[in-house]
Amino acid sequence: MEACHEHILLKAEKGIAQTEKSIKRLRIRVLEKGFFSKAEEILFFKHIKPKFFSKLIYYVKLYHIESKRPRSGTKYQIKYLNHQIHKLQIYFNENLEFYYYYRRGATTLDEQYFIRGKSNLRTPTQSFHFFVDHEFSTFQDSAVSTIIAFDMLIDYLQQEIEKLENQGKKTKSGLFKNTPNVIWTGNKTELVELIYALQSSGNINSGAADIKEMAILFEQIFHVDLGNYYHKFAEIRARKTSRTKFLDRLQEVLNQRFDQLEE
Repeated sequence: MEACHEHILLKAEKGIAQTEKSIKRLRIRVLEKGFFSKAEEILFFKHIKPKFFSKLIYYVKLYHIESKRPRSGTKYQIKYLNHQIHKLQIYFNENLEFYYYYRRGATTLDEQYFIRGKSNLRTPTQSFHFFVDHEFSTFQDSAVSTIIAFDMLIDYLQQEIEKLENQGKKTKSGLFKNTPNVIWTGNKTELVELIYALQSSGNINSGAADIKEMAILFEQIFHVDLGNYYHKFAEIRARKTSRTKFLDRLQEVLNQRFDQLEE
């Protein structure tokens, strides 16, 4: 356990050093050669730079999280890691407008977001200005990098939680042994919508069950990997039409069934 922890910290330290060198080389190249067009500049700051910068953010945050991680007690470690996921998720929730813009591949505001020297439309709630400068940054390239980095961090933390939970699953190994083989064949986002609705109702464990617990349960029941359900929920919140699209459809088809039985 301790050796593994030291390995992660060492990996993070090396990652920080390597990505800083890469970013410095990238900066020199950009300042020396510049860009031939706005499209080329947008491409660089929207897609190329974030590939490097996101790794720097990832390793810095990883080192910070792992250096403060409890050394013993599975329960306390899981609680700590879940809290870290929640803190990362706050960034997506507080920057939902840009998160949705980037996730759906929008381009209408690219010149405002990814051309140097443009004025800010608004001040982001969290950024990494200590790593950037005006000659090598735009209004939102650090936000793209942060989204990518936090995606990687949440995936890492979820894997760590899963490892810890698997350590205590021996006594529960027969829990789903005799359950029917029922497979979820719908859209994963629809299942996430259902899970959040049930959790929000307060009818599971008198409201004490958290999203992580319920997601694991539904994944086991329906033999499905929900992936990053926190991000799927953020996408649900960002819908321009009904945010309860799946629940609305459930109500509709159930009422249709009632009507058919009464005919």
